[in-house]
Amino acid sequence: MLSQWIQKQLEQCADNVINSLGAASAEPATVLLDQPPNADFGDYSSNIAMQLAKKLRKAPMVIAGLITAEFQRIGAAGGIVQRIEIANPGFINLYINWQEWAGQTFKLPQGSGEKVIIEHTSVNPNKSLHIGHLRNSCIGDALVRILRKTGYNVEVHNYVDDLGNQLADTVVGLLRVPLAGEHVRFGDYCWDIYAAVNKKYAEQPEMIRQRTEILHELEEGHGNTAWLGQLAAERIVREHVAEMRSFGIEYDLLVWESSIVQEGFWSSASGLLKETDMFVQETEGKLAGCWILKQPAGEGMESGSEDHQKDKVLVRSNGILTYTAKDIAYHLWKFGLLDKDFNYSEFNAGLWTTGLTGAPQSFGEADRVVNVIDYRQEYPQAMVKQALEVLGFTAQAEKLHHVSYGVVSLSPASAAGLGIDTSDGKSSYAMSGRQGIGVKVADLVRLMESSIEAARSDATGLSSRLIATAAIRYYLLRFNLGTEIVFDFKQATEISGNTGVYLMYTYARAGRVLSKAEDPAELTAVPRFPAQLDTAELALLRQLSTWEDTLYTAGRELTPNTICSYAHTLASLFNNFYSSCPILKGEESSIRFRLWLTLRFQSTLGEVLEVLGLPKPERM
Repeated sequence: MLSQWIQKQLEQCADNVINSLGAASAEPATVLLDQPPNADFGDYSSNIAMQLAKKLRKAPMVIAGLITAEFQRIGAAGGIVQRIEIANPGFINLYINWQEWAGQTFKLPQGSGEKVIIEHTSVNPNKSLHIGHLRNSCIGDALVRILRKTGYNVEVHNYVDDLGNQLADTVVGLLRVPLAGEHVRFGDYCWDIYAAVNKKYAEQPEMIRQRTEILHELEEGHGNTAWLGQLAAERIVREHVAEMRSFGIEYDLLVWESSIVQEGFWSSASGLLKETDMFVQETEGKLAGCWILKQPAGEGMESGSEDHQKDKVLVRSNGILTYTAKDIAYHLWKFGLLDKDFNYSEFNAGLWTTGLTGAPQSFGEADRVVNVIDYRQEYPQAMVKQALEVLGFTAQAEKLHHVSYGVVSLSPASAAGLGIDTSDGKSSYAMSGRQGIGVKVADLVRLMESSIEAARSDATGLSSRLIATAAIRYYLLRFNLGTEIVFDFKQATEISGNTGVYLMYTYARAGRVLSKAEDPAELTAVPRFPAQLDTAELALLRQLSTWEDTLYTAGRELTPNTICSYAHTLASLFNNFYSSCPILKGEESSIRFRLWLTLRFQSTLGEVLEVLGLPKPERM
């Protein structure tokens, strides 16, 4: 990577200067690079001289001069770095020789080959998917693609909570609440059943005890109720998997919560926990009879909210395991720390599932674990990490990462369109499965598809449905992870601006230009660059040069939205170049250079689209 090479060179030069001044005891220099918006101030710039001024007791301009002289002495200047300059009050500005850069191959740091398990989607199997679930899946799948691209061995899990309250409520509804109406899919029928049974709970609170009875029967795994729950969950999961596949989202393994219980994973995990003094049964108070994971002194969680008090409960007083308990057992297995394994069978082609029957497979045994779960699950995720630490698995606890993200809510206009009372004037409205409020993924795709179909004049390129799924996927990825997405039908169906459609259209535009080249085979050879680059040409080159750095950073920080920001800037710069620099007109040398630059752009944007899970269309 270009910036990493420059960074290492500057760090070596700074360390040499530190040693020459007799300050070897100082910490090694850490250079931070910026890319100034104005190319007049360099293609890269560093303030390392100002950082070292206090330690070395010299003016930043003097230190910058010493580092610059050292940079030239070791021969770092004159190749890719064309020149290096100093600017007040001590900035070191570096200018790239783009002809040299074009002839180099920059690769990502050699991947460690570590095995990473990424768990995402993990939707309760009790009804159809809504757009909040889809945000989770898009983030998770983008991380899968990013980490695979950066050299990791990635295994993708979808955890199926088939022993939770939500499925129990749906089963209660199937058994106790009559419902008629037009439904194409079983999940859509259960969407209405789930809302109906929760309405019954509000009208007849005594009905809630039926949930507890159903939970017991589901957990025992025998009898009519257990079979009904299993059949309902499996049917809905098949619909979920098919729906995700239409977005290019795939999994390696479905892990069923019932498998964790029935295979005795919790029994093994609780045996390990009972050997510590942090897993105890409460004898008094609200949690009497519950098995809890005690909080370490001084961490402040002991006196947390009532919800947090509940989250530390692993086994309820009635003997039912909490979600957190099963999640602890699951994560011990993920890291290969349990003496148990699942049986595996094929759910469908290429997708495996856990169960009571099957054969051994090489799943689990992760070096790192990444869980994509919304911010509301921060505390339960912390409990899993704490359990690993309590058991002495501190290395694994450090390799457990929770990728938190903001939930998706509805704009007032979208909420009103769904029949929600918006007279209170809120800026957004939360979706609620219990109330049947939300936007189903299938409905959103149909709406987006019809909007695109109505707007396009040429339907010979990508299908409107494929454009729709790509546009929705990008829309859910482009926001900062911590941002709550206030979903608006009108905004989501726009096809211009910072959208997936804009990126795909720009990719196709570059392809159309390249198709007009007289000899496409010659375009891959690096041509002679102009003596003076046009402003638009230079801006595009600078952005292209940061792709490997952007990808590496997104993988290290687990932030797919940074790829979206890079992609939109790259596409915008190409379109500016396309408008201001005639590509196929002018002198032969100019045409050849600009065609090469167009090819380099399309190749890079193609990689970006693959990482984001978007198509690379020849035409739109």
